[in-house]
Amino acid sequence: QVQLVESGGGLVQAGGSLRLSCTASGITFSIHPMAWYRQAPGKQRELVARILSDSRTNYADSVKGRFTISRDNAKNTVYLQMNSLKPEDTAVYYCQTTHIAMDFWGKGTLVTVSS
Repeated sequence: QVQLVESGGGLVQAGGSLRLSCTASGITFSIHPMAWYRQAPGKQRELVARILSDSRTNYADSVKGRFTISRDNAKNTVYLQMNSLKPEDTAVYYCQTTHIAMDFWGKGTLVTVSS
């Protein structure tokens, strides 16, 4: 079955950096778009960044210029490099993909940015 496992979250001061990783299994990783979403306390889940199979990317306006999504097809892994972090980036970050018209999600990794 499809599994997505995130790692790399933690506590960081404002202005700092973190790199999240998501390793996928159960899919032909290289042909699937991959995305990072986040959900802050009391808010709806929102798209942060997406990377297509041809490595084209798109980002939420709130993270453009600060976050970078990338993929390593040899490792079945998608990354989210987060720089210049702000307290408002505090959220649980989820990895997501779509396979056979179904959405699959990881369990999430918590990112906390202190001011």
